[in-house]
Amino acid sequence: MSVIPDPIQAGLAAGWHVTDCAQLQADQTLEADVVIVGSGAGGGVTAEILALSGLKVIIVEEGALKSSKDFKMREADAYPALYQESAARKTKDKGITILQGRTVGGSTTVNWTSSFRTPDITLRHWNRHYGLADYTPETLAPWFVMMEERLNISDWQAPPNENNDLLRRGASKLNISTGLIRRNVNGCWNLGYCGMGCPTNAKQSMLVTTIPSALRHGASLLTHARADKLVIARDRVTALECVALGADGLAATGRRLTLRAKHFVLAGGAINTPALLLRSAAPDPRGLLGKRTFLHPTVISAGVFEQRVDGYAGAPQTVYSDHFLHTDRIDGPMGYKLEAPPLHPLLFSTTMQGFGAQHAAVMQQFPHVHALLALLRDGFHDEAPGGSVALVNGAPVLDYPVSDFIWDGARRALLTMAEIQFAAGARSVTPVHERGEAYSSWTQAQAGIGALPYKLLQTRVVSAHVMGGCAMSDDERLGVTSSRGRYHGLTNLSVHDGSLFPTSIGANPQLSIYGIVARLASGLAQQLTGQPAARPTRA
Repeated sequence: MSVIPDPIQAGLAAGWHVTDCAQLQADQTLEADVVIVGSGAGGGVTAEILALSGLKVIIVEEGALKSSKDFKMREADAYPALYQESAARKTKDKGITILQGRTVGGSTTVNWTSSFRTPDITLRHWNRHYGLADYTPETLAPWFVMMEERLNISDWQAPPNENNDLLRRGASKLNISTGLIRRNVNGCWNLGYCGMGCPTNAKQSMLVTTIPSALRHGASLLTHARADKLVIARDRVTALECVALGADGLAATGRRLTLRAKHFVLAGGAINTPALLLRSAAPDPRGLLGKRTFLHPTVISAGVFEQRVDGYAGAPQTVYSDHFLHTDRIDGPMGYKLEAPPLHPLLFSTTMQGFGAQHAAVMQQFPHVHALLALLRDGFHDEAPGGSVALVNGAPVLDYPVSDFIWDGARRALLTMAEIQFAAGARSVTPVHERGEAYSSWTQAQAGIGALPYKLLQTRVVSAHVMGGCAMSDDERLGVTSSRGRYHGLTNLSVHDGSLFPTSIGANPQLSIYGIVARLASGLAQQLTGQPAARPTRA
């Protein structure tokens, strides 16, 4: 195996238009056809399609431009450099930890490569409840195919690592169906450190695919630039005001940028995009902006096995189960998707409960630990309405109340995961809960898990999937954006990220964003140029 050449270093040497705003010595005013805020799944896809279509594009990124030379497979380096709030972003009450990228490529640079199309059952719900009649498996299929080809999304041919195979084996013994996860990789070394940035350039993130393509076709990239406020006059955005950040990505340098364009696209993610709109006092006559923001609240079960599991080694997520997700009634009891996450010492140690000698004893068993995640599908029931983004001193904060309905799903999920782990041969299973114990049998776990108090700060809840807050619907009573991604009330503003989703989707969201945004960006390119949009292809 060989390391794929670093497109970032080659491109910079070739003269790409990249400005590190931490180095600005004076304020700047720049103009383009389109300004795109964010360089992740939505921003990257949009930038490539618009640049290929001949439009002058400026991409605004709050984080830094990193590349494979910077990815050392070390958590202590990666989390502060590549994640929002050093991988410690939390909800308002500190009860849920949220993992989001903050670097060129956004979360696609640090995610675990899991690629699912939007489930049919989710699209049917959107059709019925949000009037998105043109969002069907059939209409979206060509766009998914296009992006799957562009990003080499395909079945993973290598056998699953032990961490994932334990999910498969345990579920099989219980007649619980499982499937294999497709991945966006090309020439993968099977290292297992995807969450720290790919050191071989095999992960087909926006960092090594769409962003380099956009820059090769004349786009400009601004890094360490925080989108502060849209300047709005009547029904149009006239400019975007940005604040330059220092090299640490935290403190403002005092320099400012004013970006003018014919059209503006927001793709900063489902927390930062609503926050920018709120700071800008964007039209919101029905108070929907930032509301119905979804997380897939995720609970965790840790099993200890006699054999080594080495959950850090090998492709991070390759086996899943939707057995408890695709129930007959999407608006019935909360469903959940099961996956096996990779395990790395820092993230594992800060997630597991306990302290002192108790916590040290858990860490001593680290090579033998197996973990399961249950992603709870929020947004389909009146008692799972998601959260809301608000501003505190101009910064976004997500308030995310958790109802008894959601806690019922969490309890059932923890029971399911424990049963699967015991069926796979676990010596003990511990629900990740402040009062959880290392249960030595399924019978003991049933009683213990059933009796736990389910509330935030006792039950450990995490999420890497943030959706909603700028929901799509052509009915302005139901959404703040149209089915074309256009912001209601502003003629030259689009939203192209996961904040468009009217509910959570019940799957890892990157491929849903790729496919849906490819469609929206192609429509925007045709509108702005009067010509059919260019089709992105693998280099």
